[in-house]
Amino acid sequence: MANLPQSFSIGVGGFGSGGAAASSSSSVGAPADKDRKMQSAEQLVLDLSNPDLRENALLELSKKRELFQDLAPLLWNSFGTIAALLQEIVSIYPVLSPPNLTPAQSNRVCNALALLQCVASHPDTRMLFLNAHIPLYLYPFLNTTSKSRPFEYLRLTSLGVIGALVKVDDTEVISFLLSTEIIPLCLRTMEMGSELSKTVATFIVQKILLDDVGLDYICATAERFFAVARVLGNMVGALAEQPSSRLLKHIIRCYLRLSDNVRACDALRNCLPDMLRDTTFSSCLREDPTTRRWLQQLIHNVSVPRVSLQAGGFDHMLVNSLSSHN
Repeated sequence: MANLPQSFSIGVGGFGSGGAAASSSSSVGAPADKDRKMQSAEQLVLDLSNPDLRENALLELSKKRELFQDLAPLLWNSFGTIAALLQEIVSIYPVLSPPNLTPAQSNRVCNALALLQCVASHPDTRMLFLNAHIPLYLYPFLNTTSKSRPFEYLRLTSLGVIGALVKVDDTEVISFLLSTEIIPLCLRTMEMGSELSKTVATFIVQKILLDDVGLDYICATAERFFAVARVLGNMVGALAEQPSSRLLKHIIRCYLRLSDNVRACDALRNCLPDMLRDTTFSSCLREDPTTRRWLQQLIHNVSVPRVSLQAGGFDHMLVNSLSSHN
């Protein structure tokens, strides 16, 4: 622990003076409690490097991670800790296909993923985490298709790590994710995951779209645009049967952002689901004025053609693309 930042050292200054003795017990108790928590965190992080103690350390740290201030730098800077977490992840690759993941295995690796989410969320470790390409270790989990609870929990927790990365608006994060297979992986989850997994995956796509780099990437080819639009359309159809205002909010925001692109907006005139244009979701959105406003703006955006045929909309691009492959 010698090479940890100074913020992890336990300061005792101010506790031996007469002034400290005269202060109330509550004012002394708070720093002392903080010191005990930090010592507990440091010991649990050390335990991660011991295979015999790791499972309990993973459980305790994941449960208490909100209580430990600056846990992320502690995890990143302590020797061998990130390697131990990656070892936990890689160790279950063999049970992904064929799908033989047990609830106990899923819980253990999800505790490791929760700690990685902590690292991905912290401003001091986010870019270090990204530059080490650690998100790529999670992609095999997102590539699974089993709908059993252990796999669903695994996908949801993995999405949580990616969600933590995109939550803070940063073009560098978006550019990195676009250089990987994150869009197809999110689209797969949006099609076959649980409602919660679909919601997190759609949130990730939404955050990618809200960055200009992400919008340009998805709208660069007809194939990319229609892949996203098809999945969004299927989800709208499913929500008509089983409404979810939380998921619908992210879907509408994705559509609205797509309408900021001229070609995409023109294509949406034909492929935006009718259920978003009529009163199908009126009751679902009754308590959500923000999403209602987004939907009204979306319908307005797609109501007027903005691309001439000569300019080459997506349909024109798709026809040319199909012709070139024949």
